[in-house]
Amino acid sequence: MKRILPVIVLSQFFCTSLWFAGNAVMGDIAKQLQLEPSYLAYLTSAVQLGFITGTLVFAILGIADRFSPVRVFFTCALTAAAVNALACLPGTDAAMILVLRYTTGFFLAGIYPVGMKIASDHYPQGLGKALGFLVGALVLGTALPHLLKSLMATLPWRYVILSTSILAALGGCAMILLVPDGPERKPGVALNPAAFLQSFGNRQFRAAAFGYFGHMWELYAFWAFIPMILNAYNARFTTADLNVPLLSFLIIGVGALACAGSGIISKHMGVKNVATVALTISCACCLVSPLFLFAGPTWILISFLLIWSIAVIADSPLFSTLVAQNADQQSKGTALTIVNCIGFAITIVSIQLITAFRTAENARYIYMILAIGPVLGLVALTGKKKV
Repeated sequence: MKRILPVIVLSQFFCTSLWFAGNAVMGDIAKQLQLEPSYLAYLTSAVQLGFITGTLVFAILGIADRFSPVRVFFTCALTAAAVNALACLPGTDAAMILVLRYTTGFFLAGIYPVGMKIASDHYPQGLGKALGFLVGALVLGTALPHLLKSLMATLPWRYVILSTSILAALGGCAMILLVPDGPERKPGVALNPAAFLQSFGNRQFRAAAFGYFGHMWELYAFWAFIPMILNAYNARFTTADLNVPLLSFLIIGVGALACAGSGIISKHMGVKNVATVALTISCACCLVSPLFLFAGPTWILISFLLIWSIAVIADSPLFSTLVAQNADQQSKGTALTIVNCIGFAITIVSIQLITAFRTAENARYIYMILAIGPVLGLVALTGKKKV
């Protein structure tokens, strides 16, 4: 029993390295294929759109509830790893890379929310702490390609892609070999295409879900644009010479500690209370971002981005905990999946909105738009009865 959570966390870490694998090598891909800078947004959105499609299909078919979630995780991990590796084939063009990123995102739908379902089946008590470690693994997995890029700076970009595929395959194998289905799993649920909507009839579930949606408006846009923020700082201050891949890894990766910490703290302060505090701090970071992004010494910029990164993700496992606790237990996997689906659909809107309106002149102020999500999330959390 003691080994189960570490294995789930490690598997999640390895498999979610696929998420930003394309982003980490975007500069090399753009240079090789002579692409516009806006391709970054399309690359990120392709993964998100694939994930949305996958989670919608998985939710409607009730995949995580009707079948062994461990086997679902394993199958999707190996498939996503194989699809991701196809980008390394000679002659792959920009359109094909988008298709492959979309397909990778589709099968990530059988990894991230299904991993949370597996954890919730093993740890119904102390779920906030368990999901804190699990979402922390997602954060590190998301950041890992940037570290690989930094370490493989002199090698072709395909080495980063292949490395993440190998890690994802190892993660899937570890899950199937070392983790059984949890004792809280309710097997043999019949197909009910409308099941994914049933939990929204619960007011407490809705409050948790809408808090999560507000959080997602900010999260992936922040992560996606960290390299652009750092590159813009380098361009404005030519003596800065920031190591963008390494700093991107550190800034995103520090969120893993925030997830683990918020899960532990929530046992003493309450899940909803800690989530509200984290969402409030990240909202404040959005609003004051013009004061820090392109002003002052480098250490001020990096310190601010680290604080923002901690706050922007610390509430994620707590919202997932609230969603899992307030969902119908027979359709818990489906409820987690559909909430992820809607949340990631929202990320596409915020990423594309910033891409459409961002210019060299307003780059200092554009990220204030991200405060919209946390504000609405806080309204959902504080405007309802205790969840």
